[in-house]
Amino acid sequence: MAACADLLRPVVNHVPKIGLWVAIAIAAFVISALAALVSFAPTLEIAQIWNDPYYRHVTKFSFYQASLSTLLSVGLAIPLAHALSRRQFPGRDLLIKIFATTLVLPVLVGVFGLLAIYGNRGWLAKGLEQFDLSLPFSIYGLNGILLAHVFFNLPYAARLLLQSLESIPQEQHRLCAHLGMGHWYKFKWIEWPRLRQQLPHVCGLVFMLCFTSFATVMALGGGPKSTTIELAIYQAIKFDFDLQAGALLALWQMLLCGFLAIGIQKLSKPMAVESGSKARDNFVGKDHWWSKAWDSFWIIGGVLLVIPPLMMVFVSGLNTQLWSVVSDWRFWQALATSLQVAVMAAMMALLLGFCILLTSRGWRMQLKNSRASLLELVGTIILVTPGLVISTGIFLLLRSVADVYSLAFWVVVCVNALMALPYVIKSLAQPMLHVGQQYQLLCVSLGMTGWSRIHIVEWRALKRPITHAFAISFMLSMGDLSAIALFGSQDFRTLPLYLFQLLGSYQMEAAAVVSLALLLLSVGIFTVLEKLFVTSRSKHAKHH
Repeated sequence: MAACADLLRPVVNHVPKIGLWVAIAIAAFVISALAALVSFAPTLEIAQIWNDPYYRHVTKFSFYQASLSTLLSVGLAIPLAHALSRRQFPGRDLLIKIFATTLVLPVLVGVFGLLAIYGNRGWLAKGLEQFDLSLPFSIYGLNGILLAHVFFNLPYAARLLLQSLESIPQEQHRLCAHLGMGHWYKFKWIEWPRLRQQLPHVCGLVFMLCFTSFATVMALGGGPKSTTIELAIYQAIKFDFDLQAGALLALWQMLLCGFLAIGIQKLSKPMAVESGSKARDNFVGKDHWWSKAWDSFWIIGGVLLVIPPLMMVFVSGLNTQLWSVVSDWRFWQALATSLQVAVMAAMMALLLGFCILLTSRGWRMQLKNSRASLLELVGTIILVTPGLVISTGIFLLLRSVADVYSLAFWVVVCVNALMALPYVIKSLAQPMLHVGQQYQLLCVSLGMTGWSRIHIVEWRALKRPITHAFAISFMLSMGDLSAIALFGSQDFRTLPLYLFQLLGSYQMEAAAVVSLALLLLSVGIFTVLEKLFVTSRSKHAKHH
């Protein structure tokens, strides 16, 4: 890596500064929102958090449930990703697409499916009643929080780890098979280094998501005993309108998450690019029956975790209210608004992330890794800043200078783009660095810069991760409730807000139909984007 960087450093004299300006704009946006909130809370003493027993309990529980959720999600994702990398079976590609959607699946949809299976009146409870038995656990409280977090995060963590395993050059698999290397030694010397390089990113992402969990804890928390800092912020601002307590808790959460994010950045080291073709056909080597049984156990376990709740959403959605919901203009208005917000937010997140990574990549190739890591950290600032806090701060900031609701669409788009930006950066950071290391000398020798380089080199080499990043950003924006909850109205609402309103008015059958629509959209968008990518790639191959 150092030798490669020393070779490239003389030809990387000019680093695009656009990423720096984007980071400054993002920081200004977030700081303005926080300043507006803090202005309503003139006395802020962080020491109050530790002196208050309730806040102390909330902090401890946030760390406890986030640590357990990360340990379960990532720990179980490693053998699942390893099994998926070695096995081919019917429906594998569809299963991986579904795995990629669970993290950005609207939380209320996932919770609806989990309650239908594991709830007090769910499918499992009714089945046990036939044998005069009861559920051995309650889905409300810590059990439900952990179950929901594993449901949402384990499949996505497995998908990210699977991408690392699939990036191993085909020649290394052939060499292992040629040497007769056993499964353990192949895992130890070839596969584990790839996984280890990705683990800090995956663990950090999962921990931050669980630590700042809001909708999941609100739906399944089960009372003050199971409350996170994020939920305490919501209760202080929404119910009590205690802006001072909300601002104090927000700063406390940002402080904690900031230290965690910096530690994760220090542990994460970019992997040097390797030449060679990527593995299409995996060479398993000596394949014993116990190896097949081990892989089958984890794959079947992953399927049983993810598929039944999603199937229950599908079954529940096909009810007598289907036609009345589909024929209601409010449903189509909410769907159109969701699509507009999601497309704009995904495009904005992709553009901002690409600009930031152009600059950070140039710095990394000049061996300025600390500067590059700091720039990327600014892009992921939403992971340490609650989206609810930003939305509230922007609302208070704009309330005194303009009609907030006339600007609601663009505020929601900006907040959603900011929330999707960490996923764009984490999806594109390594691929963009590898492309830069591979093609920098060639581009310099050809005098290829600017738009011509982006169009000819970057786009063609990064089409798959860019498509994946756009799809993730799109679905995250489709399912967001935090921003629209503050700015939504009868004339401006998305599908998640419409679903929330239906659940609030106890229209469960209509809510099930809307949940089904969101689920189909989540799976469908990934399928459509994949088809478009494959079609364009095959046409390009035929042309050449």
